[in-house]
Amino acid sequence: MKKLGIIALSALVLGVSCSDEFLEVPPASSLGDAQLQTLDGVEGLLIGTYAALNGVFGNRFEGPNHWITGSIMGGEANKGTDAGDYAAINPIQRYEGDPTSGDLNNLWRGRFEGVSRANRVLATLEAAADVITAADAQRISGEARMLRGHFYFDLKKHFNSIPYFDETVLPTEIPLIPNTPDVWGQIEADFQYAFDNLPEVTDAGRVNRWAAGAYLGKAYLYQGKWAEAKAMFDDVIANGVTSNGLAYALLDDYAQIFNAENDNHAEAIMDVESANNTGSTQNANYFDDLNYPYNTGPDGPGNCCGFFQPSIELGNSFRTDAMGLPLLDGSYNDPANEVANNFVHVVVDGQDEATFVEDPGNLDPRIDWSVGRIGIQYLDWIEHPGSAWIRSFPYAGPYSPKKYIYYRSQENTFTDGSSWTRGYALMNYTIIRFADVLLMAAEAEVELGNLAAALALVNQVRARAANSTFWVRNAGTGDLEANYVIGEYTSFPDQAFARDAVRFERKLELSGEGHRFFDLVRWGIAAETLNDYLAYESQYLVTKFGGASFTAGKNEFYPIPQTQIDIQGSDVLTQNPGY
Repeated sequence: MKKLGIIALSALVLGVSCSDEFLEVPPASSLGDAQLQTLDGVEGLLIGTYAALNGVFGNRFEGPNHWITGSIMGGEANKGTDAGDYAAINPIQRYEGDPTSGDLNNLWRGRFEGVSRANRVLATLEAAADVITAADAQRISGEARMLRGHFYFDLKKHFNSIPYFDETVLPTEIPLIPNTPDVWGQIEADFQYAFDNLPEVTDAGRVNRWAAGAYLGKAYLYQGKWAEAKAMFDDVIANGVTSNGLAYALLDDYAQIFNAENDNHAEAIMDVESANNTGSTQNANYFDDLNYPYNTGPDGPGNCCGFFQPSIELGNSFRTDAMGLPLLDGSYNDPANEVANNFVHVVVDGQDEATFVEDPGNLDPRIDWSVGRIGIQYLDWIEHPGSAWIRSFPYAGPYSPKKYIYYRSQENTFTDGSSWTRGYALMNYTIIRFADVLLMAAEAEVELGNLAAALALVNQVRARAANSTFWVRNAGTGDLEANYVIGEYTSFPDQAFARDAVRFERKLELSGEGHRFFDLVRWGIAAETLNDYLAYESQYLVTKFGGASFTAGKNEFYPIPQTQIDIQGSDVLTQNPGY
């Protein structure tokens, strides 16, 4: 499938004709309708649509993991590095982005390119009905509509008001379609069609029936259709299998979710495949090439760049009480509960990094699967050395990213080192994983008043994290690297408590995976939560966040790119409120 993806790109370059007959010659390397209207031709177009999951134009905002628009904007990470590096992100992370952002325009373009590719598959499939079997047509149309639903869902959660067109709309009509927030019905229809028509088991990397079911449940959840979401999640949890036939399950070892050697595992419901040595690093995780600890030596991954540093606030969130439960009242940010982060205090308080004492307090073990901290074993590299891996303490904070980082033992086997950095890794990015589904199901149960059911789902996720066999240990001594204390909830006393518990569990379990901002927006608490985050974080990172604020009624959605408004006209595309 990965090899076909490269070949399929040529199928997307289509010939044009002029009025003079001698000019009616297809461009070199293009395929005409006769070639495309075959099973191989349609499959090639479909693989080209899969390729768009990884982004089309090579812009890092296009990446499926939304490390900027989902995680940084959700307060669980900072841009990292220093103020001058990729400065275009600076106003965006301060909630000061504007419609002229080229990065947001590329995100818009990339997702609509995915929509167009899916539509081309469906249109060509219809034209080739006489030569493609009903079974193949059913599967291909299910995959194309599932992918189209994903691209539109992604556009909806970023921009809210978007133009919608399917394969029946003529190209000349598309520029005349206005944007509207009323597209949930079409998105649901695509996922429902995919759920009804896709097989359960197919090639690893392709979407299947249960991925469509999980995504349909997620679409219901975003709209507050709690009963519909619950019914779909119940079915997925009880009966779902991966595309390669594994029953959905939580992995015993949390770290293996993000390990390239364990791709296509039982927790992967929908993912984006990666590959190396294909002639283009864009087939690897190019969108993460900046997101490694800032280092230039052989003892750290990537030899770059210091972006995507977990926030100080996120680190504190992993503090637990004597029972191993999170501090849902927000007191994890109190001075007595802050996780020791000596990097910042070197600057703020003039402390000596050499005198740093590791945090002795109770911590959820997921902190050291998710956050690179001084003195803690960093995968199979070395203990995080502190200042040697941080480009600017006062600008970026004390931490390094740790998810979706390759291991020392994987250098040049599970990485693509053919470009400017060694940091093109090959682990698949998981768009939806099983723990995500369990917690979305728990959310639906809470809103329906089924607190015991929600409790069991949350505790299932926490029980996996409590498996001490896989807690982070020092590579030399084998000793645990921190005082890990995590427990299960004994009860959810009321709906408000249960709601807070489920939401906080998503923060801990899914940190750095691009979900947080969109969760806060759909819960209706983005302004309150993110302004509190800015107030806290700016105590340390004043040069980055001083004076920044989230504006309710505006910053919940990104601006419609001005370039697109200029192309289609302001009478067609309407700008989002506040921009």
